[in-house]
Amino acid sequence: MRIDYPPAIQRLVAQLKSLPGLGPRSAERLMLWLLQMRDERITALSDTLLEARERIIACADCGFFIESDSHCQLCHDPRRQQRMLCVVEQAADVLRMERSGAFQGLYHVLGGRLSPLDNVTPEDLRMEALVHRVRDLHAEEVILALGSDVEGEATASYIADLLRPAGISITRLAQGMPAGGGLDHVDELTLYQALHGRRRMG
Repeated sequence: MRIDYPPAIQRLVAQLKSLPGLGPRSAERLMLWLLQMRDERITALSDTLLEARERIIACADCGFFIESDSHCQLCHDPRRQQRMLCVVEQAADVLRMERSGAFQGLYHVLGGRLSPLDNVTPEDLRMEALVHRVRDLHAEEVILALGSDVEGEATASYIADLLRPAGISITRLAQGMPAGGGLDHVDELTLYQALHGRRRMG
């Protein structure tokens, strides 16, 4: 007879496995860690999770996370370049850009990328809001900071076509050789993009 965890624990592991980045073994380890926590820590964890679910919303303008009773620090920072807009797929991408310290403009979170196989169409993303923001901000440049896979390229092309009538500069993040990498660690697509995105020295 095969012994398994009680049904309540199996349900917990199933819920944990459904989280992104957690496989069966990671979910099981996390379940064991949770069950060994003191009651007050479990309560604090669940209360914090519920509070975040209730209080955190997306900024109506840029789409980044804000608390429901506060304004967006990014959109209301007068030091940021108001006519430069960086388009990203997810709210977490905003933090990646910010941590680089390389961008000082405003952001626009799409909420995903075009994917016909997953039935994600332009209507499912914040495309219309992007057009309105470009117009309302009198944007001079829109930077497309999207993935370089098939869906990312399709999304970037769609946005470029959508914004072309506005007559503004539409740019794409440079792609190619990673810092500190040699040719022996680069795939063909990355090398192709690096060759076509090469720049003059001096």
